[in-house]
Amino acid sequence: MPDHVYKVIEIVGSSTVSTDDAIRTAIAKAGKTLRHMNWFEVVQTRGHIVDGEVAHFQVMLKVGFRIED
Repeated sequence: MPDHVYKVIEIVGSSTVSTDDAIRTAIAKAGKTLRHMNWFEVVQTRGHIVDGEVAHFQVMLKVGFRIED
């Protein structure tokens, strides 16, 4: 198995539904322009409150992808 080199970027996903949906939305969108994504890490979770209720979820992710040879 050859050695690999990875790049790590940060992205933020948002959703009115859930943190899980925010993560999936961010990964799906990033996957349209990034190849070889291998893992993600949730770095930060936050939200927006309107009239005493959660209106939006935001999740900051670190995403690792393998750099091509």
